[in-house]
Amino acid sequence: MATPNLAPHIHVNVSAALEEDIRDGDLTAQLIPEHTQAQATVVTRQQMVLCGTLWFEECFFRLDLDCKIRWKTGEGDLAQPGQQLCEVHGNARAMLTAERSALNFLQTLSGTATLARRYVDAVAGINVRIMDTRKTLPGLRIAQKYAVGIGGGHNQRIGLFDGVLIKENHIAAAGGIGAVLEHAFRITPQHVPIQIEVETLPQLDEALDAGARLILLDNFSLPDMRTAVTHAARRAGLEASGNITLDNVRAVAETGVDRISIGALTKDVKAADLSMRFTL
Repeated sequence: MATPNLAPHIHVNVSAALEEDIRDGDLTAQLIPEHTQAQATVVTRQQMVLCGTLWFEECFFRLDLDCKIRWKTGEGDLAQPGQQLCEVHGNARAMLTAERSALNFLQTLSGTATLARRYVDAVAGINVRIMDTRKTLPGLRIAQKYAVGIGGGHNQRIGLFDGVLIKENHIAAAGGIGAVLEHAFRITPQHVPIQIEVETLPQLDEALDAGARLILLDNFSLPDMRTAVTHAARRAGLEASGNITLDNVRAVAETGVDRISIGALTKDVKAADLSMRFTL
């Protein structure tokens, strides 16, 4: 996936988050004198890969242009429990109002990056790519795909517009593997990748015979994955998908597939455990 310009996506994400939270105003922040200045620190309670600093900063800058944020841990760095991530200085009301939205972005994207890093580490030393999918949180696809990259993973197509993935229903509706691939090769621009999903070894051979260059092995067993690698003989790139976990991802990688796609990277997100504390 070509890396998009993040700025417009950050703008949209933060605008939506602040509108959702603030609407006509922060009733509780009005308890603080208007011009009070404050300092806060953000600390992680767990080991995590830091991700989402630009979204975090934007939340505060929208409400206080003079806010100062000093990062003590860098984007993509592995932080340990108790480690201070940053200090924030600025107007107390603005900081209190921005706090939850800012932390929501930071904890969610750090959670995504952290999980991606765990999968990448699990297959260390094997020539295979850990890939994400389109199973993302609504409205946060670009942000989560960015986070997967920060964690060391790789991005599939962004959406339906920048890549072809022919799945079982496409095959059935188009009249079979050969027919759908022939059509895809004829109408798809050269720069757009074409991938086809197969569920059995006979389907794999059919796809190879039809000229497929990128094939997704859907829920193949480990023995069948190894057989698929032998059958393909480097004629096509093979991607494993379905029921892949941290417990079995290395075994999948050892079959010789080129890529492993994991929906859980962006679908089953566990937010990082962060804490923000103010000192007035």
